[in-house]
This record gives sequence, C-alpha cells and structure tokens, in this order.
Amino acid sequence: MDFTLNKEQLTIRDKAAAFAKKYVEPVAAELDERAEFPMENFRRMGEDGILGLPIPKEYGGGGIDTVSYVALIEEVSKVDASTAVIIASNASLVSSPILYFGTDEQKNKYLPDLASGKKLGAFCLTEPDAGTDSSRQKATAVDKGDHWLINAHKKFITNGGIAETYIVFAMTDASKGYGGISAFIVEGSMDGVREGKVEKKMGIRASKTCEMHFDNVKIPKENLLGKIGQGFDIAMTTLDAGRIGIAAQALGIAQAAYDMTIAYMQEREQFGIKLGQFDTLRFEIARMKVQLDAARLLTYRAAACKDTGMPYKEEAAIAKLAASEAAVDITRKAIQFHGGYGYMSDLPIERMYRDAKITEIYEGTSQVQQMVIAACEFAVKTSVKK
Repeated sequence: MDFTLNKEQLTIRDKAAAFAKKYVEPVAAELDERAEFPMENFRRMGEDGILGLPIPKEYGGGGIDTVSYVALIEEVSKVDASTAVIIASNASLVSSPILYFGTDEQKNKYLPDLASGKKLGAFCLTEPDAGTDSSRQKATAVDKGDHWLINAHKKFITNGGIAETYIVFAMTDASKGYGGISAFIVEGSMDGVREGKVEKKMGIRASKTCEMHFDNVKIPKENLLGKIGQGFDIAMTTLDAGRIGIAAQALGIAQAAYDMTIAYMQEREQFGIKLGQFDTLRFEIARMKVQLDAARLLTYRAAACKDTGMPYKEEAAIAKLAASEAAVDITRKAIQFHGGYGYMSDLPIERMYRDAKITEIYEGTSQVQQMVIAACEFAVKTSVKK
C-alpha cells in the first residue's frame, strides 16, 4: 500500500496548511480562552471551499478522496483542534449520511448549503442516559400520517445551537431495540427545536457543545433519512467513517506537539548542554516518534481502504485507538519536556494536551474501539473455522 501523497492530495494538504496558518492559528488561543465559536473563520472556510472539499462536486463540493480529507484535518488540527472538529462534524457526521442514505431530493436540498458554509450540520445520537448503548435512548418519532412528530433530548452535540441541519436519531418502535431506531433530518428553524445547556469543556473549547431539545417537532414525511428502522445502521456506518477523521485530528495534535518539542530541545540548555543531547530524553523522543509514525500509517491505511472500496470498519477503529492514545501520550510528554513553560498558556502545548483527550472519548471511546476490533477479529476467526 503506497502512502505517498499524489499531486492533488499534496495540493489539498498545502491549501489546508496555508489557511490554518494564516487565519486559524492567530486566533486559536484567544477563542479557546473565551470558548467562542470561530464564526468568522467558519464563514471564510465556506467561501474558500474548505468546508465543502469532502462533498461531491455535483453538490457544490470539492469531491476529494478520504486520504486528502485526512491530510486536510491533520493540517488544521496542528494549529487548532476545535476548528478541525467543526469541519469533521459537518462533513463526516452530517453530509456523509445524507450522501449515502438520502434521497436525491434530500441531497440536492441540503448538501450544497453544507458545502458552502451557508448552513452548518450537527449529529444528534447521544442522550443523557444513552451513550454507547443507543438502544436505551428515549427519543421518539411518531408517524402522524402527514408528518413525523419528534420528541428528543440530545446530549453533547457538537455544533449544537449554531447548526441549521440536524441528523436526529429517534425510536419509531422501541420494542425492536436497535432495530427500532430511525434517522431524520431536522431543520433548526422548525418549531420546537431549541438549544439547551451549553457545556463547559476541558478542551476543544472553541467548538460549541450543548444539549439539544426537540419538543413536539413536526417534520415532513420526506425528512426520514433512509428507511424506517435503519437508524442504527446509519449511525454506525457514519461513525465508522467519522473515526478516520478523529484519528486524523489526533494525528495533527500529536505531530504539532512533537515538532514543538524537537525545536525546544534543540534550543533549551540545562547544565550547559542542549536538552536534545541528553540520552534519556533522546530515547523518549524515539518512542514518541514510533507512536507518531504508527498512528500515521494506521490512519492513512484506514483512509486508503475506504477509498479503494475495501472494508474499513476495523481499520478505522484501530486508527482511532492508536492515534488518540498517541496524541494524549505525546502531548503529555511534550508538556513534561517543556517544564514550567509547557504548563503555561503562553505556549499552545497545554491546549494541545487538553484538546487531545477528547479524541479518546467522542465517536466511540477507546474501550468501544477495542470492542469493535475484538468483534471483527472473532468474526474473522469464526468464519475461517467454519
């Protein structure tokens, strides 16, 4: 498997890096401190075509492949993980399920606005009492003949309150468990859609996360996404692909922290010697480099599998598990190498550390990734045995 980026992929990577350096990096620390959504840069990303890069050209996007998408998310994450997750949520969690499961009418109605940044999307699966086990959710969608009536209380919603297009999962038949979940497209302007508690987070503070309430929301029958009872499959398929983006986010955070640490060790002196000359520290850097390269290869492997039509469920879980754990470990060590300077907000290292932690949690915790990997492995072994 060749992991060398082609000319088009390099162009996307460089475009993302240049945009992040020029517009995102200068305001990242300030927006993090204020926990403020980067509205100006969000609109700018829409105008510059960055938001729409993962969306097919026929719907106003760039039509890039998954490898290019990984490069895009990695570059933006190097300077601000909050901005990266805004892009990823809009693309992976909202545009993708509409693209893969939506009708032609739904694609034409929603994808162009999501690509241009005219509208932002949000994915609404988690509830206060239904996280990993989505069969416990209490959201309901009742068929009223000429419309669906949705009642739901969703938790930890990225882009919530700002988004205009919501993918909402609700029970259409609770007796069927996972098989009774359906997916719907809900517009933020519909009566009964309201923002709830805004979360105060450890990291990715410039990305808005809140509770969302859908109180007796009437939506057209044609806003059912996919088939009745297909919601769980839609959610899991969406998350499989989304995990590649989270792995890329973790990879970008880890790479930036690693690069800053190398630069610091080549300048900082203790006892008249550069930090980079102490063998104990050099050995630790070697271990960090192994973690980083392994995470990169696994992330790009998952992306390549998706692009070539190969199964990628397990590969995506492996990539997310490896990259997220590498990001947390590398940023922690980076702070330690920087000493007191690393602990202070004058440098972005502490923000990277705070941002890295969420990559082990959202879109499936590390434990969930282990469950997915193990399930895939035992399924393979059982199949071979038969």
